Amino acid sequence: MSQPQATMAPVATGAAGQHDNLSHVQRRRKQFAGGSGVLMLFVLLFTQSVWSPDTMAHEGFEWVGYALILACIVGRTWCSLYIGGRKKQILVQQGPYSLSRNPLYLFSVLGAAGVGFQAGSLITGLVLGLFVFALFSVVIAQEEVFLRDRFPAEFNSYAAAVPRWGPRFSAWRDAPEVMIRPRLVLVTFRDALWFLLAIPLLEGIELLQESGWLPVLLQLP
Repeated sequence: MSQPQATMAPVATGAAGQHDNLSHVQRRRKQFAGGSGVLMLFVLLFTQSVWSPDTMAHEGFEWVGYALILACIVGRTWCSLYIGGRKKQILVQQGPYSLSRNPLYLFSVLGAAGVGFQAGSLITGLVLGLFVFALFSVVIAQEEVFLRDRFPAEFNSYAAAVPRWGPRFSAWRDAPEVMIRPRLVLVTFRDALWFLLAIPLLEGIELLQESGWLPVLLQLP
């Protein structure tokens, strides 16, 4: 009996190590995202759209921003119904995860772009969206190392059928039933609501810039 115990110990240790590594990646991602958010806010304080707030172009970009932020909040909450608390236990492949391997991150990219469009600027929206896309691309590469080790054959088959970002609508498939963890869904919904703060925040920045309280160092279309 002692020999099987000796062979099982490294497996358990390896699994625990994989979980620790994934948790470390996720913690670093949250810390970096928080720091990046502060940096982007600082830049927005001194950046202004070339179009004044009462023009159709400025208002049009704002409405695009509203739509993207709403899609982010609804989409992230939808994803949490399927994956909440199960990322390390099973490889979720149904619902939004049948369209994209990383729909939570995809909706976050849309939300970041929506925040940028709230400034009434096409460039600001694209830059913020691409920045968050690049950030999550690094995180995804690290997470996929864990997933390939945890579910080797299953993940390779999944990756061949479903794109990393997508979405590929032809790949849609759903589960007959899903176990929902309400607390985790509510936490995801609460976190996504932070994107809504961009609306009053950028309106306030515009007012401060127009009144001369904030200097405008850069104008973008």
